Amino acid sequence: MKDIYNVGLIGFGTIGAGVVETFNRNLNLMEQKVGAKIKLKRIVDLDIETDRGVAVDKNVLSTDINDILEDPEIDIVIELIGGYEPAKTFILKAMNHGKHVVTANKALLAKHWEEILKTANDNNVRICFEASVGGGIPLLEPLNERLAANHIKSIYGIINGTANYILTKMTEEGLDFDEVLKEAQDKGYAEQDPTFDIEGHDTAQKLIILTILGFGTYVEQDKFHVEGISKIKQEDIEFIKNELGYSIKLLAIARIEEGKLEVRVHPTLISADHLLASVNGVFNGVYLVGDIVGPVMLYGPGAGMMPTASAVVGDCLDIMENMERPNIYGPKDTEVMEIKNIEDICSKYYLRLTVLDKPGVLHTISGILSRYDISLESVNQRRKNEGGEVPIFMVTHEALEKNIRSAVKEIDELDLVKEDTLFIRVLED
Repeated sequence: MKDIYNVGLIGFGTIGAGVVETFNRNLNLMEQKVGAKIKLKRIVDLDIETDRGVAVDKNVLSTDINDILEDPEIDIVIELIGGYEPAKTFILKAMNHGKHVVTANKALLAKHWEEILKTANDNNVRICFEASVGGGIPLLEPLNERLAANHIKSIYGIINGTANYILTKMTEEGLDFDEVLKEAQDKGYAEQDPTFDIEGHDTAQKLIILTILGFGTYVEQDKFHVEGISKIKQEDIEFIKNELGYSIKLLAIARIEEGKLEVRVHPTLISADHLLASVNGVFNGVYLVGDIVGPVMLYGPGAGMMPTASAVVGDCLDIMENMERPNIYGPKDTEVMEIKNIEDICSKYYLRLTVLDKPGVLHTISGILSRYDISLESVNQRRKNEGGEVPIFMVTHEALEKNIRSAVKEIDELDLVKEDTLFIRVLED
C-alpha cells in the first residue's frame, strides 16, 4: 500500500470537469476508502483557459502531454479525449511507462481491444473502463467479477440514450421521428450529425465490450448485424403500442443459441411487461441472464457529466486498492465461439408494408410469404384509400431470418408495393 496515489487527467472537457468536481467534493471520502492520500497531480488539455465551472489549481493545468506520460510519480492516467488518435498513442505510451489506465473510450476499446489488453498485460498494469458502457451504471465490474460464477446465457441492453430518448418521445407524445430528433439535438441529447447514435454504431461498440466480459469473445463490428431506428415511423409506434401491447427499443443482443454466439444490434419489439420496456428517456438498462443467478437487471443514467465521472473515479479507486490484480476479462474456460449469422436466427417479425389499395393485394403478399415458410399470426389494414396507398401491418409466427429477407425482397419488387417493407424482430425471452 502506497502513502499517496497521483493521478493524471488527459482531457478537461465535460466529463473531465466532472472528475475534477468529484475530487473537489469527495476527496476525503475517497482517501478514507483507499487508506492513503490521493492527488490529482496534473490535467492536460489543448485548452486550459476556458472556465469549466469547477475549481482547479492553475498550476495543475498543462498543454504538454509528457507532463503526465513521463512523470514517474503519476500512478494512474485517466484518458477522456475520446476517438482513436491521439488517445490510442497516449494510452499505450502510459502503459509502456508503467502507468495504470482508466478510460471511457468505448470506440477505442472496441476497435483496438486486443492490442490495448496485450500492452497492459506486457507491462503489468491495469486497464479499467467502467464508464465506457452505461455511463454511471455499475455494470462492467459486476458482469466481470460479481457474476463470475455464472455462465452468462444472454445479454440484452438499451445502451444508447439518444436513440432511447427518441423512441420514448415518439411513444409517449405521438411525435414523428424528425421532430423528436430536432428536439433531442436542441437539448444536447443528440449530436448535430446523429448518425452514430441513431444508426446503432454507438450501441455496437458498447456491445463489443459487453460481449468480451460476458462471453470472453472479442467480435469486431463488421462481423455482426447493426441496424438503427431511422426507418421507424409514428404509425409503427402507434400500432405496436395500441394493438400489440409492445414497445420498440434499440436493443444490443449477445446470447448463446444452439452452441453459437449471437451478436446483433437492431430495433426490437419488447412486451410491455418486460423489465426493459420501462427503461425510458436517456436512461440505460441491461438485462442479463446467468445460469446460476438467473435474470439480473442493471439500470441507471447512461451518460452525463457526473454519472460518468462517478464511474471513472470509481475505477481509479479500484486500481489503488488492487494494483496487483491481473487483467482478466470474460470467461477463460471456453474457446472463442462461432458467431451465428443474422440470417440463421429465428424470430417472430413485425412487418409494415405500404401498398396500393386494390383487390388481391393481401392474397399476393400472403402467397409469397407462404412460399418461404412464413405463417402469419395477425394482419391489419388500418384504413381504406381506394386506388391510393395504405399501410398493412403483419405479425408473423417464428420464422428464419433469411426467409424473411428473401420474402421481403420479392414483395418489394412488386409494382403494388410503394415503399420498402419495414420488418422488426420480436423479443420473446
